[in-house]
Amino acid sequence: MGFYQLAKTMPLVIVVIYLSLANVCLGARKLTSLYQPPPMALTYHKGALLEGNLPLSILWYGEFSPPQKSIIADFLLSLNPQKENLGPSPANSFVSHWWNTIQTYLKRAGKSDARIVLANQVSDRNCSLGKTLVKSQISRLARRVHTKPGGLTLVLTAKDVAVEGFCMSNCGFHSSNVKEKSVLIWVGNSEIQCPGQCAWPFHQPIYGPQTPPLGAPNGDVGVDGMIINIASLLAGAVTNPYGNGYFLGSDGAQLEAASACPGMYGKGAYPGYAGELLVDRSTGASYNAQGVNGRKYLLPALFDPVTSQCSTLV
Repeated sequence: MGFYQLAKTMPLVIVVIYLSLANVCLGARKLTSLYQPPPMALTYHKGALLEGNLPLSILWYGEFSPPQKSIIADFLLSLNPQKENLGPSPANSFVSHWWNTIQTYLKRAGKSDARIVLANQVSDRNCSLGKTLVKSQISRLARRVHTKPGGLTLVLTAKDVAVEGFCMSNCGFHSSNVKEKSVLIWVGNSEIQCPGQCAWPFHQPIYGPQTPPLGAPNGDVGVDGMIINIASLLAGAVTNPYGNGYFLGSDGAQLEAASACPGMYGKGAYPGYAGELLVDRSTGASYNAQGVNGRKYLLPALFDPVTSQCSTLV
């Protein structure tokens, strides 16, 4: 099974680092990385991509409150174009517009659009495997939700659950099993473990300029940070599910649609500065995308296959 990682990010850095772990791992968005435009476009390596209606099941491991689950579920629902009025918003700042860049990757490969369909949701509030997990246990947890072949399983661990590599080398990963045609994404809540690494810019970074953190759009630093990581890994899982889709770099250190653009959220971003963002007048929180039920989110830049540049919503 190959693992594709979203590494922890820190605001001040000098070079983009490629991470190579025991398993096949993707290069990651790092706050320790000075963003520089990739010298070439992400190449399509002719492998299978995820397309069509994608059933996405969720395994909630540990304690997640109903509001926290709602924030994440609403983000996933927001990826699909919405007919209802989402309220006033600057042009092209909807979550579904962000997802359109992923659709462009699929179309250029001759594939159909990917539409996320929420399927099973299973909760393991009592942490049946304990609160210290290794990567192989994440795969065990994913199998509990019985996702259909060709679908996605999202394993989310609560703030008091430690996972191998979490906070030390990554904030989450996506992996796959080709024989079973299964793809999983894991993301942890970093609120009490490493918010400066996995929930920046909603928390001051451990290293680099100690600029004030931004307000989290849903008022939850840990979960709003999870949204950033879920979004980045979901983009990678759809466009490079088995390690032979769209990526830049070598097989052991791949940069994907989002991880090729570390630490960028708005126009003018640079190390330690997320870029020019929208601000919620009522809460002062920063965001760049609007979703269903009046939700607001901060989403990472994506490498645009048309312009061969990193692109942000605002």
